[in-house]
Amino acid sequence: MKDLITVGLDGTLQSLSAALWAAREAELRKARLRLLHAWILLGREPTGAPPTEAEEDHWPHRITEEAQAAVASSHPDLPVDVSLVRGDPLDALAKAAEQSDLLVLGSRGLGAAARFTLGEIGLELVTRTAIPTILVRAQPDTPPSIGSGNVTVGVSLHAACDGLLAFAFETASRRAVALRAVHGRHLSAYAYNRGGGVDRTAAEESAQIARDELAAALRPWRAKFPDVHVDEQVILESPAPALLHGTANAELLMVGRRHRGRLLPPRIGHVVQAAVHHAPCPVAIVPHD
Repeated sequence: MKDLITVGLDGTLQSLSAALWAAREAELRKARLRLLHAWILLGREPTGAPPTEAEEDHWPHRITEEAQAAVASSHPDLPVDVSLVRGDPLDALAKAAEQSDLLVLGSRGLGAAARFTLGEIGLELVTRTAIPTILVRAQPDTPPSIGSGNVTVGVSLHAACDGLLAFAFETASRRAVALRAVHGRHLSAYAYNRGGGVDRTAAEESAQIARDELAAALRPWRAKFPDVHVDEQVILESPAPALLHGTANAELLMVGRRHRGRLLPPRIGHVVQAAVHHAPCPVAIVPHD
């Protein structure tokens, strides 16, 4: 653990919400918070230069100062580092992620490309970083308090996802909330009869198989985190919409992103895309083997 959470700032309401979310998480983890803004045209201010000589840097300084003031107002004892970086935001944030436990970004969730604050680099950052990336939309002035809801994790069951489940159980334990573990699965072909209807007995058998597999995947983590109440849910429909059911009261939605070989282009799956587009709560994208 590096005990550092980095949040990327660009001056939008979304990135300010991201800073406040990251501050609350840093307090829970007893970690430092780093507020980072990168701009390739950021000037190098000579020592003792009058403020008027660096007018092109007015906005970068204002962005970090406003975020720092907002964090200090609600978390006065939290240790905060401010980092203004002269360089490309994508490169600066990817490098900062190597030194951090979490990377937090604002998310607009707009359009087919799922644009994020800091331009359209959010998705590329997700594929480049080896740590969880949290995407936060703009929140109301008084965001939901920690411990007021649950946290939700999507479990695919196609392969082991220990990194995702470790993050999910640790998050639920740290926040002292229930963990909702959701598995979405298409109804098996044998559950359909010749007339196109669904055989209820076959559908229930298919659901029971999925419930048994989900219970088996969660069993060792339940033993490791006995304090965490787990609500296991199997929903017989496409994984993406199944995961989004019931997220209105979630403090965080967690989805996995599998590491891929270097010969394959980095990408994220449709479940991650759907979560980022449609989830009403912050979304954690967690890389795992």
